[in-house]
Amino acid sequence: MQVSHKRASVSVSFDEPNLVSVAGLLPVMTLARDAGLQELADEWLSVPTDKGANAGLKVAALVAGMVAGADSIDDMALLRHGGMKRLFTAGYAPSTLGSFLRSFTFGHVRQLDAVASRFLANLGTLAPLLGSPGAADFVFVDVDDYAKQGSGYGYSGVRGLNALLATVSAKDNAPVILAQRLRKGAANSARGANRLITDALSTLRRVQTGRRVLCRCDSAYYGHAAVSAALAGGAEVSVTVRMDPAVKRAITGIPEAAWKTIEYTDAVFDETTNIWVSKAEVAETVFTAFSSRKKDQQITGRLVVGRIPELNPKTADGQETLFETHRHHAFFTTVDTAVLDTVGADKTHRKHAIIEQVNADLKDSALAHMPSGVFAANSAWLVAAVMAYNLTRAAGLLAAGHFGKARTGTIRRKLIHVPARIATSARRIRLHLPESWPWQTPWQALFDHLYPPQQPA
Repeated sequence: MQVSHKRASVSVSFDEPNLVSVAGLLPVMTLARDAGLQELADEWLSVPTDKGANAGLKVAALVAGMVAGADSIDDMALLRHGGMKRLFTAGYAPSTLGSFLRSFTFGHVRQLDAVASRFLANLGTLAPLLGSPGAADFVFVDVDDYAKQGSGYGYSGVRGLNALLATVSAKDNAPVILAQRLRKGAANSARGANRLITDALSTLRRVQTGRRVLCRCDSAYYGHAAVSAALAGGAEVSVTVRMDPAVKRAITGIPEAAWKTIEYTDAVFDETTNIWVSKAEVAETVFTAFSSRKKDQQITGRLVVGRIPELNPKTADGQETLFETHRHHAFFTTVDTAVLDTVGADKTHRKHAIIEQVNADLKDSALAHMPSGVFAANSAWLVAAVMAYNLTRAAGLLAAGHFGKARTGTIRRKLIHVPARIATSARRIRLHLPESWPWQTPWQALFDHLYPPQQPA
């Protein structure tokens, strides 16, 4: 591509009052309105003084800015350019939204959690967030945390804040976020996980009922509090275990004949024997978790163990090992063998990594920074970021095609960041978008879903 004009023939001026750079916000925020975002915030939030006035409009403004890509308070100025005031009301100044967030206490953050939970449930009635899983299919709840820059030192020695998330996904569907919690960087990964899991499963019952739920976690959450909270909430569990003496004894007791070769990295399928040729193997044994606790607090299930050979770095120098040793990775699950066999349980558990894509999406958008020195304000920012993420995901599903699974950054770039010129005729507003926009069809599908074309009389 080459510039088609000489320098002397080109000039610019910022003076067009009828242009907007984010026309995709119109259908997306209409979806938020239909899901009751403003009304829910007005009903549940009780932030005091004038800074908490019009809470619904301010929360909606924060969510709109984050959907458009804002990752700081100053970025909220994006909502106050060109013809935005003709499409939206109450485009608050960044300073006003910053004062609103800094007025939050932990109690107000919990109120905003209630808003986010009900907002997600309402979105679930407007967009197929979990698709249509069959009666035998699991709905997966994944729990994980990650560190963000801020105040407090974490276990890694890095100064930061710690965001704990619970996501939900189903077969062939991208995940949405059920619950969230911000903690200081020094917090242990499992701190508050039982309460978060309880909240997540409660929200899930609002979004979808009548499906089997499997809660997946890594070893940081292998504890009685988190596992029992999942079971009490009606979910089954699949959680990585730490290699404590009880687990090591159980692995030692697995007979050699029980190990099965599995499809793993660099595995090759042998059509002659109809098996996967791989160094990775898997086996299982009956296991009672938390056996040191009282009898009624012990949980019986399956210990599924994967193993790969322990490589000797000096083999190339002719120092072969006398016997083969292995590295083991084990997880505990309460799913019955008839539902998921050993190999199926292993494959299902490894897909817990899907939550890492959610973490990456948030870091690439509203959570690129924590915008305040006030912990409660950052906590509220996290909740608003989660609502923006879920709203963007719902919009992608309504646009259909590959946007149903696309990264939220892709949805922003192709469906939200679309420039448009506003024209008015006969008291009707018409948006003129770029000719030959590559993603016109999905954009139009999203718009038509929220603004159905008028049928001829």
